[in-house]
Amino acid sequence: MVEQVAATRATVLIEGESGTGKELVAHALHDLSGRPAEKFVIVNCAALSPQLLESELFGHEKGAFTGASQRRIGRFEQAHGGTLVLDEIGEIDPATQVKLLRVLSERSVERVGSNTPIEVDVRLVAATNKSLRQLVADGEFREDLFFRLNVLKIDMPPLRSRPEDIVLLANAFLTEFAEENSRPIKPLADDALAVVRNYPWPGNVRELRTAMEHGVILSNTDQIEARHLPGFVLGQENGFPIPSDEQIGVEKNLAPHAELNLHALESDAIQRALRQTDGNKTKAASLLGISRRTLQRKLSESPSHDSKTL
Repeated sequence: MVEQVAATRATVLIEGESGTGKELVAHALHDLSGRPAEKFVIVNCAALSPQLLESELFGHEKGAFTGASQRRIGRFEQAHGGTLVLDEIGEIDPATQVKLLRVLSERSVERVGSNTPIEVDVRLVAATNKSLRQLVADGEFREDLFFRLNVLKIDMPPLRSRPEDIVLLANAFLTEFAEENSRPIKPLADDALAVVRNYPWPGNVRELRTAMEHGVILSNTDQIEARHLPGFVLGQENGFPIPSDEQIGVEKNLAPHAELNLHALESDAIQRALRQTDGNKTKAASLLGISRRTLQRKLSESPSHDSKTL
C-alpha cells in the first residue's frame, strides 16, 4: 500500500499504537514519492501549546503577539515541495483544527498576524496512536477535518499481532547495535528466544529495539542469554532471578490468553514506567512514547488509579 500510495499527492492517515513504526512509514512515503530530495518535516502536535502550535505550523509576522520579535516561517512553508508529517494529530486543539482544515481545502496558509495567503505544495501525512473516528464520535475532533485526513489510511498493527516479525526484527536490531558499539554480532540463546517470543511487547517495536540494545551491551558470552535482557521483558525488576525454562514454557502457553487483556497490559506498562521514573508523569509519558496529556487521560480512566500515590 505504501508503494502504491507514495507517488500520489493524496493525504495519508497512519494509525497505530506507539512504537509500531508510523514514522518509518511516513519516511517511506516520502522516499518513494518521486521527490525524496525535497524537505521532510515532522511536527509533534502534542509537544506544543495551542498558540505555539499555530505559530509552528503556519508561522507568524513580527509583532503578531507578545514575544514575536521577528517573522517566523511556519512548517507548512518550510516543507513546500516536500512532505509534512503531523504526529499525534489527535492532540490538536479545536481552533487549530479549523485553521488546518482551511489549509487543506485551499492549499495555502496565512501567517499569524497576516491576511495574505501563501500557496504551499505539501504532501501531508498525519499520524496518531488514537482512533480519529472515535475522537469524532466523542466530540473531540472535527468530522470534516477527519474526512480530509482520512483520504488514504494505513493501519500499523501492534507487534503482538504479528509474532512472525519479532525474531526478524530482533536479529536486525542485534546486528545494528553490535556494529554501532563495535561488538561481535551474537545470536539469541534459546532461553532468550523463548522470552522474546513470549513477551507481549506493549511498547511494540520501540520496546523491542530497547531490549535488544540492552542485550548487546550486557552480553559477555558467545550468545545473548535471557539474563542479559532487561528486567521488564522478563516480567520482573532487574536483579531478580531469571525464570526457569519450565516457567518460560508455562508463560508461553498462557500468552495467547494474556494478550487478549489489552487494558491490563497497558495498565501494567504505565505502572512500570511510573515506578521507573519515581512517579514523574512527564518522564513516564516519554518512556512510553505518548504525550503527558494522553498518559493523564489513561490514568484518569483507570479504576485502580490513585493520584495521591503519584
